[in-house]
Amino acid sequence: MTISIKIISFLKRFWPRPVAVAPRQVLVSSIGAGVGLLFASLFSHWALGEVNLWFIAPMGASAVLLFAAPNSPLAQPWSVIGGNFISALTGLTVVHAVQQPALAVALAAGLSVALMFKLRCLHPPGGAIALTTVLSGHAAGMSGYHFAFAPVLLNSVSLTFVAILFNNLCGRRYPHPQASAPPAPVHMEVAISRQDLHEALMKGEYLDIDEEDLQAVLQQAEEIALARQAGKSFARQALAAGKGR
Repeated sequence: MTISIKIISFLKRFWPRPVAVAPRQVLVSSIGAGVGLLFASLFSHWALGEVNLWFIAPMGASAVLLFAAPNSPLAQPWSVIGGNFISALTGLTVVHAVQQPALAVALAAGLSVALMFKLRCLHPPGGAIALTTVLSGHAAGMSGYHFAFAPVLLNSVSLTFVAILFNNLCGRRYPHPQASAPPAPVHMEVAISRQDLHEALMKGEYLDIDEEDLQAVLQQAEEIALARQAGKSFARQALAAGKGR
C-alpha cells in the first residue's frame, strides 16, 4: 500500500502546476515576445539581407526569458548577449576540432554551460545556440567565426535592445537593478501561508519559483536566522561568564 501511494505521489509531480502570474503580465509578456522578435528579425534582415542566415530559432527562447521573466538573472542583458555569443564561439571551436557530430554536440553544450557559469552569463538558450552552431557548422562546412557575430551577436543585441525599451515602457524595471547595499532584515510576527505567497506572487511580475519552493526557502532562512541568534546568545553568555570569573 505504501509503495502504491509513493508511486501515485511521484506521478502527481508530472501534473502541470498553475502559474502564479497576473493576467496583465501574461498579456504584456505575450505582446512583448512578438514585438521583440518582429523588430529584431526585421533589423537583422535589413543588416544582413538575403545573403546570410539572418535569424536563428533559439532567439525565440531568449524572447521568452526577456519578456516573460525579465527579473530572472538568466534574462539580464549580459546573460543574453554574453551567453549566446560565448556559446556560438564554443560551438564553432568544437566544429573545427571534432568531426563526429554527436560528440561535437555534447562537447559544445557542456563547455558552453561551464563557460557561461564561469563568466556569469548563464542563459539556457545558449545551449540551443551551441547545438545550432555545431549542426549548422557540420552541414555548411563553416570555416570561420562569422556566424557568432552575424547572426548570433546581432540577433542577441537587437532583441535585448527592444526588451529594454518595451519592458520599461510597460513599467517594468529592466535591466533588473542590483541593490547598492544589503536591505534591512525583515521582521515578521505572523506566520506566512502558501496562500499568502500565492497572492503576493500574483501582484507582481512573473518569478520562476512556485509557492511551495518559496515557502521552503523562507522556512530555511528562518531556521538559519534562529541558529545565528542562538549562536550570538551563546557567545554573549560565554563572554559574560568569562568576565565574572
